[in-house]
Amino acid sequence: MTDTPLKFGFVCVQNAGRSQMSAAFAERERTRRGLEDTVEILTGGTDPADEVHPGVVDAMAELGIDLSDRAPQAVSDDELNECTVVATMGCSTLELDADVTVRDWALEDPHGQPIEQVREIRDGIEKRVVDLFDEFTDSSTN
Repeated sequence: MTDTPLKFGFVCVQNAGRSQMSAAFAERERTRRGLEDTVEILTGGTDPADEVHPGVVDAMAELGIDLSDRAPQAVSDDELNECTVVATMGCSTLELDADVTVRDWALEDPHGQPIEQVREIRDGIEKRVVDLFDEFTDSSTN
């Protein structure tokens, strides 16, 4: 690995569901792998909501991850252009520099969905985040 920190960005429109779950899983994965000094995590939205969706907060709490104190925030193309990888949630209209790896995860919006559907989306995000760490770091937990 290089001395340059990896920077993962997780973005959607409202930054109230999918990107919040992604960032929380990335934070957990960074800690699990002991990469706190080498991996930065950014999350935001192009049109942030007023709060993280309550169903998302509930679904993440089931896994012991507390999102209740998080607030959706705006993110700029300039901030995202500093990332190594930007994962969008299937709702992005970003225009990023060519040297940023962009992954469009095309995930269903959990807002207003029944908790069972939110859990499915959550579990899919968790797997994608682990896979992202496997791909871009040399510290697989397997």
